[in-house]
Amino acid sequence: MNETRQNLSVIIITHNEEQNIVECLQSVAWVDDIVVVDSQSSDRTVDLARKFTPKVLTTPWMGYAAAKNFALEKTKNEWIFWLDADERVPNELSAEIQDILKHQTESASGYEVARRAYFLGRWIKHCGWYPGYVVRLFRKDGAKFDTSRVHEKLEIRGTIGRLRNDLLHYTDDNLFHYLAKFNRYTTLAAEDLRHGGKKFSIYDIIVRPSYLFFKMYFIRLGFLDGMHGLVLSLLSAAYVFCKYAKLWDSTHAERP
Repeated sequence: MNETRQNLSVIIITHNEEQNIVECLQSVAWVDDIVVVDSQSSDRTVDLARKFTPKVLTTPWMGYAAAKNFALEKTKNEWIFWLDADERVPNELSAEIQDILKHQTESASGYEVARRAYFLGRWIKHCGWYPGYVVRLFRKDGAKFDTSRVHEKLEIRGTIGRLRNDLLHYTDDNLFHYLAKFNRYTTLAAEDLRHGGKKFSIYDIIVRPSYLFFKMYFIRLGFLDGMHGLVLSLLSAAYVFCKYAKLWDSTHAERP
């Protein structure tokens, strides 16, 4: 068997991802250990995933970070690649990862990769979205995901290298999908703020959203992404407003 195939595990968490899971798993079909943790999907996600890997584990929803840590526990290899269902590993990135694993040294604990994100069908080159480096290839030993309820981060010790090729991210094909996530994610983000001891301020819903729009659309050149950049910048500002409004709603004392 190919040496590289024995050196890498892939982890993916899913819920109702039948539209994405096949292309996602096809992009890492060269990997011999793929762990999918599914939170009781009601569509064909599980059946489709099992065509690619026997390690499809169905569990009640436990949270993003907890599900990924659970997936980590089920992997068999030293090196891990974390992948979301709406992401794809193109051939150039696959070849680069395989080359790194063939010539791995003890110096790097992980590698960050640029994500080429597509919003409403368009690659967003500005708005602060690209390159948007995130650590995805890492050594399993000592690595874990933090306790954030949403936008969880990987905690890892040691030196971080950088991959040359991009990871493809096909996020939000339409606004219905974006807004469905919007409500869920802002609720989780507000819970993180509250449990972290954040106290609401009027500054949070007036200044923060306005500044984020200004930063994304003007400072980060979002206007160069056309209407997509404008819509994304406005929605991102609304996200921040809603997150802090939900913090206020969950903590203020005035109830009927």
